[in-house]
Amino acid sequence: MIIRTINGKAPQLGNNCFIAENATVVGEVSMGDDCSIWFNAVVRGDVHFIRMGDKVNVQDGAVIHCTYQKSPTTIGNNVSIGHNAIVHGCTIKDNVLVGMGSIIMDDCIVESNSIIAAGAVVTKGTHIPEGSVFAGMPAKKIKDISPELSAGEIDKIANNYVKYSGWFR
Repeated sequence: MIIRTINGKAPQLGNNCFIAENATVVGEVSMGDDCSIWFNAVVRGDVHFIRMGDKVNVQDGAVIHCTYQKSPTTIGNNVSIGHNAIVHGCTIKDNVLVGMGSIIMDDCIVESNSIIAAGAVVTKGTHIPEGSVFAGMPAKKIKDISPELSAGEIDKIANNYVKYSGWFR
C-alpha cells in the first residue's frame, strides 16, 4: 500500500481500517472507523481535502479526488463506493450506495439514503435529493428509494465490507 504525506499533509486513518496492499491513500485524507480501501483504489488528497466518515468502503479500482483549491470531497457514514467508480470534488451524505463504474463530478451533492446506479454519470453541480435513485448518462431520478432497498442494499453492502475487511487483516 502507498500511504504518503504530500505538502506536509498526511492521511489520518480511523480505528479498524483496512487498506489493501496496492491501494493508494495520499495527502489530506481523513477517514473514520471501520473504513476499507480496496485493491487498486486511489484516494488522492493532494490538491484539496478528502473527509470520510465511519464505515466507508472504497471498492477495487475506484478513484476519489478533488479539484485544486476549489472542490473538496466529503463522504458521510455508511457509504459504499462501487468498483471503478469516480468520486470527484463532491459531497456524499450518509447511507449512500455509489454503483460500479459510476461518476460523480465536482460540486454535486448526494443527499442521504440515496443510490447512484451502476454506470451513472452525475454531471457537475447536480443535487441528488434524499431517498432517491439516479441512473443514466446524464443521471436522472428514476424512482424513490424504498425502505427495503435501503436496508437490503445500502446497509447490507456497507456491513458486508466491514466483514470482508476482517478477512484480510
